[in-house]
Amino acid sequence: MTIRETAIAKLQQLPESLLQEVSDFIDLLVIEKSNIPINHPESERAKKWARWFESLEQVEIKPTEPISDYQEFLLDKYRQQGLEL
Repeated sequence: MTIRETAIAKLQQLPESLLQEVSDFIDLLVIEKSNIPINHPESERAKKWARWFESLEQVEIKPTEPISDYQEFLLDKYRQQGLEL
């Protein structure tokens, strides 16, 4: 089995939730290994986007308090179904 076949087999075993992360990593590798010089603006833009996505993963999302009875009603319905917003 070639390395390509091994990698494809591993990809096929991954859950859907991880495929986007793998795809993004492949894109990053392609950009890093391409012939774009390090000081080229396209290379810098890719690095800035990568840093932005990394910082986005650090953002803590805090739930907001409902501002109306209707919103509270909807949140209760979601919670009864085992869902969280």
